[in-house]
Amino acid sequence: MSDRADITILGGGLAGGLIAFALSQRRPDMGVTLVEREPTLGGNHIWSFFDTDIAEEDRWIVAPFVSHRWDGYDVRFPGHRRVLSTGYNSIESGQFDRVLRSRLPAVRLNEDGEPEGAAIDARGAGDLGTLQLGWQKFVGQVLRVEGGHGLTRPVVMDATVEQIDGYRFVYLLPFDAERVFVEDTYYSDSAALDVAAIGARIEAYAAAQGWRVTATQREETGVLPVVIGGDFDAYWRSTGAGLAKAGMRAGLFHPTTGYSLPDAVRLASAIAKAPDLSAEGLARLTRAHAERTWRARGFYRLLDAMLFRAAEPAQRYRVLERFYRLPEPLIGRFYGGRSTTADMMRLLIGKPPVPIGRAIAAVMKR
Repeated sequence: MSDRADITILGGGLAGGLIAFALSQRRPDMGVTLVEREPTLGGNHIWSFFDTDIAEEDRWIVAPFVSHRWDGYDVRFPGHRRVLSTGYNSIESGQFDRVLRSRLPAVRLNEDGEPEGAAIDARGAGDLGTLQLGWQKFVGQVLRVEGGHGLTRPVVMDATVEQIDGYRFVYLLPFDAERVFVEDTYYSDSAALDVAAIGARIEAYAAAQGWRVTATQREETGVLPVVIGGDFDAYWRSTGAGLAKAGMRAGLFHPTTGYSLPDAVRLASAIAKAPDLSAEGLARLTRAHAERTWRARGFYRLLDAMLFRAAEPAQRYRVLERFYRLPEPLIGRFYGGRSTTADMMRLLIGKPPVPIGRAIAAVMKR
């Protein structure tokens, strides 16, 4: 195939990379160029998803990138522990980079650019000042544990730790018998991230497990928006009104978790099937897709308002503890951003984990 760029994708992160991959596989008639300002694709990240996050017909978009898979996961809270059977998957950015470079005909690294012609802008978030936000922030480290860590499946939330700076939990991914990813995560009112302090907490957590850590192989950090409310139109306009966009740039991320992988897959699938891949067609498609998604997720923003504005920071864990007592299919639909009306009613009925008066005030303020 010629390197002629019929479509240029700006940003070689998760969203841009998956669109480029989907087009290369389903539309070999198109010339696709992926442009990334950094020396590698995907940055320094681990992305994870539940089996239920991705429609069966779209699995081909992520299958080549999956580095690890487990048949289930655990959660731990002060008053509740549970093993769930939903499959769990992780993608390491090194694998993401290798697969994309091997499959795409045209990748340009260490470059930036502006959208021209048929282009998709996937270069990160727009103006977050147009949104009302809380934050999910974290520091994660891959540790080597001499003699093994003893984990056989992920622990998606270990909230038995001391509650600091909002809702705090530790996230664990056992990559092999001696290698484990440990992420210390906070649902916080502040985006400030004290990497050194959190690194010390990870060290203390590992010691409390009885692990003998011999090496820290890599570290990543992140600060993700948790959306309480805002102006979608203003957010979209903040990076140009008439352009095709993807990923965080398009506001395509789960309002509660901040995760964007399921949305990135859905948009990549929609673009690969689209009959009109002109500049105008791509702009219409991505704008309509993003706006439709935003409007469908008002319920999650409502829950976020109650989590951040009604629950005392040290008591936020109770909201998630109650959530993880609910039926597993409901939990799966929630993470996939596909909650049904019955799910929404089930989440709101019963004894609330936040004071009623504060919940009503949070909703009214929103």
